[in-house]
Amino acid sequence: MNNIRNFCIIAHIDHGKSTLADRLLEFTNTLTEKESQEQVLDSMELEREKGITIKSHAIQMDYEQDGQVYKLNLIDTPGHVDFSYEVSRAIASCEGALLIVDATQGIQAQTISNLYLAIGNDLEIIPVVNKIDMDAAMVEDVKDQIVDLIGCDREDILATSAKTGMGVEEVLKAIVKKVPSPKGDPDAPLQALIFDSVFNPFRGIIAYFKVFNGTLRKGERVKFFNTNQQYDADEVGVLKLKMLPKDSISAGDVGYIISGIKNSSEVKVGDTITHVSRPCSKGIAGFEDVKPMVFAGLYPVESDDYEDLRASLDKLKLNDASLTYEPESSLALGFGFRCGFLGLLHMEIVQERLYREFDMDVITTVPNVSYDVYTTKGEVLEIHNPSGLPSPNLIERIEEPTIKAQIITNSESLGAVMKLCIDKRGELKNQVFLTTNRIELTFIMPLSEIVFDFYDKLKSISRGYASLDYHMEGYQVASLVRLDVLLNGEMVDALSTLIHRDYAYPFGRRMCEKLKELIPRQQFDIAVQAAIGTKVIARETIKALRKDVTAKCYGGDISRKRKLLEKQKKGKKRMRQVGNVEVPQQAFLAVLKMD
Repeated sequence: MNNIRNFCIIAHIDHGKSTLADRLLEFTNTLTEKESQEQVLDSMELEREKGITIKSHAIQMDYEQDGQVYKLNLIDTPGHVDFSYEVSRAIASCEGALLIVDATQGIQAQTISNLYLAIGNDLEIIPVVNKIDMDAAMVEDVKDQIVDLIGCDREDILATSAKTGMGVEEVLKAIVKKVPSPKGDPDAPLQALIFDSVFNPFRGIIAYFKVFNGTLRKGERVKFFNTNQQYDADEVGVLKLKMLPKDSISAGDVGYIISGIKNSSEVKVGDTITHVSRPCSKGIAGFEDVKPMVFAGLYPVESDDYEDLRASLDKLKLNDASLTYEPESSLALGFGFRCGFLGLLHMEIVQERLYREFDMDVITTVPNVSYDVYTTKGEVLEIHNPSGLPSPNLIERIEEPTIKAQIITNSESLGAVMKLCIDKRGELKNQVFLTTNRIELTFIMPLSEIVFDFYDKLKSISRGYASLDYHMEGYQVASLVRLDVLLNGEMVDALSTLIHRDYAYPFGRRMCEKLKELIPRQQFDIAVQAAIGTKVIARETIKALRKDVTAKCYGGDISRKRKLLEKQKKGKKRMRQVGNVEVPQQAFLAVLKMD
């Protein structure tokens, strides 16, 4: 155990985490030249395109120093705020962390929040300034920021360029020297933490774990502590680039277990593996069920594809355990699913993967969050969908989820960022000057206000400087109303939204104007209305396409023309009663991008 080092890499999106991981693999000869490629640990095409890590990975490297061979386990972490629970479990599996900061951008919000997670787990932090070969690098300034943040000595900060490989050798030496070896008793009852799982179509679900105490041998009967399911360990082993089977894995090491599990809900990240015959007394602390934060309806474009969509979601759930879904139907869109996501990025990734991996084109309804509705009968309902809201006379109060948002920005865009947050019903709690030019703002905000376009707006008003990180804070009472859209007096349930009362009127008006542009004209007038309950608050009329029926009248009495126009008017009236209005796909998307 003295020669094992378990570490992770903490960095903001695009600070060079995957590139540094590539260099470490090359320096320790874990990769042959034939296997090497850019971002080798990012196995999904999407990850390479977006430059973010979506699934965490783990890989073992052998590194020789002073005649000793050290086993280095790199436990990679996802790099986005939506996946913070997975990050916390990966950090709990390590004894040390590389803190990577981009020399051209300095410290950003994601770095700070994950750093606090690591310090909370007593990890040894090794600070690294990356991208020092860039023309815009501010190495000395960034070193000052790191010293301010973690209080280390300037000499301890390593300067590297992951792209060129400069300084990578120093990083490996620092890992061996500074990261403590894992503690644990190989003879104690088995206690292993699951930090990730992947699906293999031939072998079922493969769980990645780190052994805290005890030894896991091939063929033993094991159980998962929190789900209480029992399995046989058909194969155990360590993770190189490919899986390497072993007879046993002992305390301190990282490995995988295959036991032919077919259902992803049985393998939960953060669960504890132990023996059936000699179980541990308690599970590893910190386990929680991942709760979705953002809900949206996914509907197939062609209603015949409903079963295909169900099969695609089933397969996708095997690879992504945090996705939840249940069937629902809508009058406007037919049959589909109500899906729960960790956040907006997660939702975008699921949509993109459905399209790429399963060729499923889907319509998404307006994303919303879950609300607690207290009724006059004393019941508490959890509402994910605006159409599930009881009538206003039965509601005592509605509570909405709030978040604590930490935003780091430069002083030039401070005013614009504060205005944006206050417009989104944010409440300023704290502001700290990290350096003369960088400020950390803490806001308490409703989660529903940031699920639309908050992140995009924040990036554009701060010219890409501001970075956001958020955590759930709790629930607070809110004055919310359900805004419905009516076409010819018929409600389109997929366009309903829950919105704050003060914002309902302008939003309803903009929505009607937008739909007027997007819905094609028919042979009859279409009334587009926005309503709260029975009260209509905005209206637009889409004018009818008219055929000139009087064209054939040459001269003669006016009554002939009037007779034809009256006949046309009756026809229009009858047509309006039987005609139905098709809402095009763009209309649903337009509501998402109202501004």
